[in-house]
Amino acid sequence: MHDSDDLKKIFPSFSDELINEIETNAILQSYKTGDIIMRTGQYINNTILVTKGQIKIYREGENGGEFFMYYLQPGQACAVSMICATKSQTSQIMAKVVEDVELIMIPLSLMEKWMMKYRSWYEFVLFTYRTRFEEVLEVLDSIAFRAMDERLEFYLKRHAEACGCKDLKLSHQEIATELNTSREVISRLLKKMEQRGMVKLHRNQIELLT
Repeated sequence: MHDSDDLKKIFPSFSDELINEIETNAILQSYKTGDIIMRTGQYINNTILVTKGQIKIYREGENGGEFFMYYLQPGQACAVSMICATKSQTSQIMAKVVEDVELIMIPLSLMEKWMMKYRSWYEFVLFTYRTRFEEVLEVLDSIAFRAMDERLEFYLKRHAEACGCKDLKLSHQEIATELNTSREVISRLLKKMEQRGMVKLHRNQIELLT
């Protein structure tokens, strides 16, 4: 487990008492890039806090397609794990590691106890719910009100913000899968973006220029 100083840096809003409880009771787990840590239909018994790395959250379609929703990064929690654990429900999303992660696993019994005991945990949970809800609304707005070229631009910018970089290691097929369209459509739109000076295309990598 991380020491209290490290945890305080990652979760600055947590009270010292809450940090101490996390150190004492929670479990630290590590996963490698490519690992699936949550699947659709899986029962969840723990709340997940991210201390290192990145996780991509997907919604799976009936045809096996994957639709990208949002990232989880250090200092954040999985709202779905909170809701499903509390209600003893199965997950409706898939979580895939895109950069080696360390996770703090908090048992359901502790989460419920801390909601009553620690104001900082209560506020963190509410903030997590609100943040994820707003991200899902952004995705819905993108689908409902934007053409595919605008959705693609929105998608690329979200990935750039998540990694803090301009060079995105994404294949055309990966983007097509996550936007629920064909590789040919994505390739054509990326080529148009390149002609407009918005991106520079490399093999399995896209460089944002704007």
